[in-house]
Amino acid sequence: MATDTGSSLSVVKFGTIVSLTVVLLAFWYRSPVQDTLDERLDTVLSSLLRAESKVGIDNIRRPRVAIGFGGCVDIIVDGVALLNKVGIQPSSTPLHYNFIENVEQLSRSFSYFFPPGAASERFVVNETLFSELVEASRELPGNRWAVGGNAAVMATRLANEGSEVLLGGSFSPEFTDVLPPHITVAGKTLEEPDIHLILEYPSGAKWGQYTSRRANRYIIHSDNHNPLLDSMEDFEEQLQTFGPDLLVLGGLQMMDNFPFQKGEREARLERLQRLMESANLGTGVHFEMASFVDKGLLEELLDRVLPYADSLGMNEQELPNLLSLMKGGNVTVLSDPNPRVATVLDQMRELYRLVNAQHSRQGRGRALTRLHVHTLAFQAIIVTKGSSWKNTMSATAKASLTANRHVCGSPDINPSKAKLIMDDSFSISRKEGSQRMPFQETKPVSCWDEADYEICVAPVLVCTEVYQTAGGGDNISAAGLVLQI
Repeated sequence: MATDTGSSLSVVKFGTIVSLTVVLLAFWYRSPVQDTLDERLDTVLSSLLRAESKVGIDNIRRPRVAIGFGGCVDIIVDGVALLNKVGIQPSSTPLHYNFIENVEQLSRSFSYFFPPGAASERFVVNETLFSELVEASRELPGNRWAVGGNAAVMATRLANEGSEVLLGGSFSPEFTDVLPPHITVAGKTLEEPDIHLILEYPSGAKWGQYTSRRANRYIIHSDNHNPLLDSMEDFEEQLQTFGPDLLVLGGLQMMDNFPFQKGEREARLERLQRLMESANLGTGVHFEMASFVDKGLLEELLDRVLPYADSLGMNEQELPNLLSLMKGGNVTVLSDPNPRVATVLDQMRELYRLVNAQHSRQGRGRALTRLHVHTLAFQAIIVTKGSSWKNTMSATAKASLTANRHVCGSPDINPSKAKLIMDDSFSISRKEGSQRMPFQETKPVSCWDEADYEICVAPVLVCTEVYQTAGGGDNISAAGLVLQI
């Protein structure tokens, strides 16, 4: 027995020595690599912060931004947990729907967007189904409530960044009370806030046979106020005396596949066109794109909204969708969720050219002088040389930093919760023989001149511990704009 005990102790000691050796070897061989990565992220972060801080906000003469339309209360939940809770199973036949009528369509639609990690927003015509999902969300552990809606989210970011904001939207008193100072609301008062349901999921999330390639969200709503732009008249009335430096329009995707009365949508967009036409030439006009699938609505926006904006903001899904419609009259529901820099830059150049060629032909509205595309890996901004838009390099850096701050849910960026997924160098175009830009940690924002415009590209410190993706694009676009007006 004593011999057995001695043998056991020897085995334990030997095992402990082996384990310790393995740990030490792992530390010895991996530590320099990890130290190098940490040092690189620290350098990129400090360089981006330095670029951002080169331009400050004048708090004496705060920038004045008018933004419409709408807002809502977001309930943010773990999307997979919610679907599991209500018994919605993954579909073996994923399919895209313009709107959601029943459980089967929701399953097939979520199964379509979840694997590639593509953002989506859909109107639920079945109010009973939507109410059941909202009630289930209220009971789900970890659910959060937040200010939602493109205009309200952008207004919040702009106000927090030092702007004086006029927000067009119809809200409940409880909603208005949680908005930050320096936001004036123009719109009707509602008894109950509109609710949107945000089904978030992280990179690598699993739902049945599906695994998400990147963190994102699937948004559903049954909103009957925001699609009508019902605050537009009140907003327009206050706009003249407010005297904005910048007019921002967003939230128009709420009109997508909404059951309007005959001619109602066209009438609202015609009124919006007149509002945009009335903007002072010294006032910048920015239109924030979103997820559109209704071809008819997109065509109306091309005719009535885009010609009167001199700045556009969009993500890597919305850019090829808009291009596809302009070039071939088709809507692209799903595109590469992680495009290369060269691909995006070529698409931006083409959109810039097409929009301005249309402006020249039609002889109405404004020339496009600013285009901002935000992706998971990088930010890219095109600005026409000699235009009123300024501080492009700092604005691109600020947009990049805001991406991490919003998604991680913290104003302070922690490099240990971030990663770079942009390449060490990138081609500025997919054309053969195109110049390559090296990635420099001490100068991470690359800017150069082409034709009649300047391009700036900045890497994003991608958040690895996601707090929230919903509202990311709105926060990023607003943060970039605030330094350019």
